[in-house]
Amino acid sequence: MQIAYLADHPHQIPTVAAWLYGEWGRLNSGDSVERRIARLSAHTSRPGIPTTLIALDGDTLLGSASLVENDLSSHLHLTPFMASVYVDPAHRRRGAATALVQQVMVTTGLLGIATLYLITHDQQRLYEKLGWSAIEDVEYRGEVVTVMKVNC
Repeated sequence: MQIAYLADHPHQIPTVAAWLYGEWGRLNSGDSVERRIARLSAHTSRPGIPTTLIALDGDTLLGSASLVENDLSSHLHLTPFMASVYVDPAHRRRGAATALVQQVMVTTGLLGIATLYLITHDQQRLYEKLGWSAIEDVEYRGEVVTVMKVNC
């Protein structure tokens, strides 16, 4: 498995956009695959914010994870966030999510940023195994999510 910048594989942007829209589009009023394509096309930092990393097995796209300024509008004082961690269902339980999360953490550290945040409604145990700790549970866009942090 290889972790790479999505910006170096722009032909993968439509697939990643469709995945993310399918998983979380219902939470964002007015969202569309096209809007996600536009946002992901701007994730060109290597390393920097915003950026998106992808996991590849040869030419097969396995998943993605992004580093963004903020992913929780009620907590603008927390920055940056790891967001949109997604692995294609056909490739889950093979370490892609772990590899993506760890590389986002490394990338954050390379930027000299000490703390990274995320929100999740159902993957707390995965992130805890990777060193993250819960800060609080909040209601966000009709769901209860856990705000988590890790030192990089």
